[in-house]
Amino acid sequence: MSTIAPNLDRVQTPKLRLEHVTKQFDVRGSKDKFTAIEDIDIDLADGEFLVLVGPSGCGKSTLLDLLGGLSTPTSGRILLDGKPVTGPGLDRGIVFQQYALLPWRTARHNIEFGLEAKGLPRKERRELAEHYLELVGLKGFGDRYPHELSGGMKQRVAIARSLAFDPEVLLMDEPFAALDAQTRESLQDELLRIWKATGKTILFITHGIDEAIYLGQRVAVLTSRPGRVKTFVDIDIDRSGEDVRSNEQFRHYRHRIWTLLHGEVERAQVIEKEEAHV
Repeated sequence: MSTIAPNLDRVQTPKLRLEHVTKQFDVRGSKDKFTAIEDIDIDLADGEFLVLVGPSGCGKSTLLDLLGGLSTPTSGRILLDGKPVTGPGLDRGIVFQQYALLPWRTARHNIEFGLEAKGLPRKERRELAEHYLELVGLKGFGDRYPHELSGGMKQRVAIARSLAFDPEVLLMDEPFAALDAQTRESLQDELLRIWKATGKTILFITHGIDEAIYLGQRVAVLTSRPGRVKTFVDIDIDRSGEDVRSNEQFRHYRHRIWTLLHGEVERAQVIEKEEAHV
């Protein structure tokens, strides 16, 4: 049973809607089907920050591929502003764990990449790139190449690039997982600041409970494979104080989501062991 209260606006006019989405893959050398995710139902309101958290192998990345239009559901459908998602598009920005920056382009020119696809004039591209460099805290670093930037700075460029062409939804696949703890927490704060400044709709995927609680207005807890939505948890914490992750409110949410996930993680481990012996 969902833990969220009914929200008529969200039900009637979601920014992003997943309706009974299932994704299966053929098993090589067999007639069997491998079900990665099954019967996923999610409504994401305009301007909402939703975090998906689940055990390893629950289909989080498969779901992101579907949302990005990189693959199609076996059944069900995905709607953006009421229109079916049928392939990749500039209405969705994607930020991956690996920065996916073009090494021969400067930070500024990486940000301009999507703007070129939209056919914007050079002057307007540069102005927008400078605006988003400043937004992500990289003013003055536009002429640096990726190899001249730290991991955290590269991910800031990746976020700026995704925001620059003004997508309707920002999809983020564990974007801070490869960073050290201090950089990760710093970028979490930056992302919240950017979200508040832009009002973007964000769907963020993570395996970290603390990250899910700190960032999300809601957290969707996924089951072990095949991935389903086990429940939604509304997050209501004061993020303005110091050491937010240690306060009683935060610990309450951590325990609640850990309890929801614990059995799913154990089941995922059992599945992995069984498959290793096949």
